[in-house]
Amino acid sequence: MNFIESKFSFFGLNNNIIKSLNDMNYIQPSPIQKICIPLLLNGFDVLGMAQTGSGKTAAFALPLLNNINLLLKFPQILVLTPTRELAIQVSEAFSDFSKYIKNINILALYGGQRYDLQLKSLRFGPQIVVGTPGRLLDHLNRGTLNLSKLNSLVLDEADEMLRMGFIEDVKNIMKKIPSKHQTALFSATMPNVIKRIAHKFMIKPKEIFIKSNITTRPNIKQNYWLVCIKKKDALIRFLEVEVFSAVIIFVRTKNSTLKVSEILERNGYNSAALNGDMNQILREQTLERFKNGYLDILIATDVAARGLDVDRISLVINYDIPMDVESYVHRIGRTGRAGRTGKALLFVEYRELRLLKNIEKIIKSKIIEIKLPNMKILSLCRLKKFSIKVKKKLKSNNLNKYLFLFKKLQFIHNLNSEILSSVLLKIAQGKRSLIISKKNINNNSFLYSKNKNFNNKNIKYFSKISKYSKNINNMDVYKINLGKNDCVEVKNIVGAISNEGGIDSKKIGIVKIFSSYSTIELPKEYFYIIKKNLIKTRIFNKFINLKILNRDNLNKNYLINKYKFNYKKNRLNKKKIIIR
Repeated sequence: MNFIESKFSFFGLNNNIIKSLNDMNYIQPSPIQKICIPLLLNGFDVLGMAQTGSGKTAAFALPLLNNINLLLKFPQILVLTPTRELAIQVSEAFSDFSKYIKNINILALYGGQRYDLQLKSLRFGPQIVVGTPGRLLDHLNRGTLNLSKLNSLVLDEADEMLRMGFIEDVKNIMKKIPSKHQTALFSATMPNVIKRIAHKFMIKPKEIFIKSNITTRPNIKQNYWLVCIKKKDALIRFLEVEVFSAVIIFVRTKNSTLKVSEILERNGYNSAALNGDMNQILREQTLERFKNGYLDILIATDVAARGLDVDRISLVINYDIPMDVESYVHRIGRTGRAGRTGKALLFVEYRELRLLKNIEKIIKSKIIEIKLPNMKILSLCRLKKFSIKVKKKLKSNNLNKYLFLFKKLQFIHNLNSEILSSVLLKIAQGKRSLIISKKNINNNSFLYSKNKNFNNKNIKYFSKISKYSKNINNMDVYKINLGKNDCVEVKNIVGAISNEGGIDSKKIGIVKIFSSYSTIELPKEYFYIIKKNLIKTRIFNKFINLKILNRDNLNKNYLINKYKFNYKKNRLNKKKIIIR
């Protein structure tokens, strides 16, 4: 028995789970795992106060997996999460922990995913269901989700569900499950509402408080960039202006390692992917090439990069933000080794700002925002790199041969030396021009520095620029009945619209928060979906009363509920209201 097994097998977890932990290089249990795993294994309710990144996913997933009945093809474990991203992450964690357990079925249910796919998956009888409150409650009301055999319920990030207005949905779900079940509730803070839920629905819960002591090395310069154009385009720009010896880029999925590697290779970078699907020989060969300097950039997932120790790494880029702080600390810890200084860059989308603040809070360090390199900076960097190449070639011994060819070309084409030198300079640089014009670069990247309204106190949020927000004619403006007076934040609005409306957050346009109301831009093509799914949506237990506004006259409101939708025939009635 090795070191890893001796730590986790102490809890009495089955061998299949221990084997998966070995593959994931789980060295030893975190503080919350040491306390929670024995309690949940023995059937106690657990009330845990712990920050994201404390290892709580494994703390509840491992013991609940251990106790599952594989012969029963009904949901036995239900995990509620506030966002689709967290639902996907938790379901993937369950899959990783149970990869050696046969006949286990795990399903994630969240808004934005097609109902027919979810219904098909539900027919296979998943034992573990992870989802957002709105979509889970919808399935319960439709009768498509059967929780009669449920014996374990987990509420993950309960305080975030409170802030996003999902607590009433959570209560309604808890009323529909069997009275005899085990409950685990985790929250970074403990508001009174969460305490009341704990007292009402939990049986003598064991309370756990974990204080984080995660820190980062002071010789690592940490920055983040707020996503405003496509991340793949931004990645190329940042790599152009950085001077590095080796870079490791962290992504969330195995598929992303291949996509990012392909983008870098197309742009002339010497890179390779590293993921769990690679066989051991290929993985070792890739790592050896990276260590010896034959590869400059490595694109990896967290699991694939465990144990990676390369001193020459000077830059770590978090292309996808990690969902827990421990992963962030481990990632950026790959640089700044052996007494060297290092840099860490984090790509953050607007909907992920909560995760950024949580990382800063736990590591007790401020991560400084940087801007996307503009045309002037890119041009200077390209010129500097080209000048270095020219300087190196000046030391060549065979320049006289090329000087002869230069004079010959000058004579043949009857050109002066300046014009011919300019032509050869352009040919030598290739497709990546030394002089960058507005035609060569996406002007959307400068929206935030040029937009006069960016610092306006009333405007709290600008969405990621997408094909929808480029053309104002593709968007409808909606009014929401909550504003600054209701303490609503952009993440509450985006979370509710995205999860309950089934709209990809990348397609959401500009959100503005005013004193008593807010406005949001949504694609016109989603009009009927919005009308159907968001008519009864609540934030902070208050109906949002979604209204569509005419762009020419924002004071003229059109209530969506005036449109009578025929749910049985799934089409509009003959009566229509024309929006002018």
